[in-house]
Order: sequence, then structure tokens, then C-alpha cells
Amino acid sequence: MNKFENNAYFWQKIDTLCLSGDFVLKNVKGSIDVHYHNLVFPCDFGYLQDSSKNEVTSIACFKGSKGLQCESCIVSVDILKGSLNVMLLLGVSDQEEDEILRFLNQTDFQKTVLIRKGNEIPNWSWSE
Repeated sequence: MNKFENNAYFWQKIDTLCLSGDFVLKNVKGSIDVHYHNLVFPCDFGYLQDSSKNEVTSIACFKGSKGLQCESCIVSVDILKGSLNVMLLLGVSDQEEDEILRFLNQTDFQKTVLIRKGNEIPNWSWSE
């Protein structure tokens, strides 16, 4: 079976993280990546900072032109760094989403998948 279980409870937790944190800008839209000079950021890029603890989390985010609502996330694998990362897409338009996917998939060393927010509740997720 080739099916992704899109759990509404998962997205509820993502919403909580976004609402309890502040976006910290690292790279402004149009800036050039420090390590790879051919990569130009299609949207603002940064991290969520926990506003109650004043700590930077490990949650990377692209911030678009439509606010801070998270409607999707990206999982990326990078064979050069040997890493698997999750990035939230905050307030991105369809065009910005496409530009971010093109940006992240332009090398042979990194590839991504996009997961859009769903509202399904799988049977296995019910707790008593």
C-alpha cells in the first residue's frame, strides 16, 4: 500500500508550535546562500523561537507573503550532509510553494517531499 496517513492531531501540534513561537529571520527573500552562491532564497527563511523560553528550536521555516499559518511542511534528505530535515512552510502562496520546492530540489544531493495539511483522523490515533 502506498498511502500517507495525514493525521489532524499532528497538524494540531504543528499549529501549537507556530502559535507559541516567534519567527526568527536568518535569510531574507532574494539573499544568496552563504555556502552555495548559486542558491537564491525564494522566501524569507529562518527558525521558530520559543517565546516563553527565548530559545531557538530546530524547526526551520520558510515564511511567505500570507502570514504565519502553516498549511504544509517539507521533508528533505541531503546525501552530502547525511541529514534528514523537516521545514515548515508558513503563509506561503501556491507560487511561493512551487519556488521553494524548485529551490530545494535543484541539486542532485538534496531532494524533498511536500506534505500538505490534512484533517483526517486515522483509527490508530484515537487515545482513551
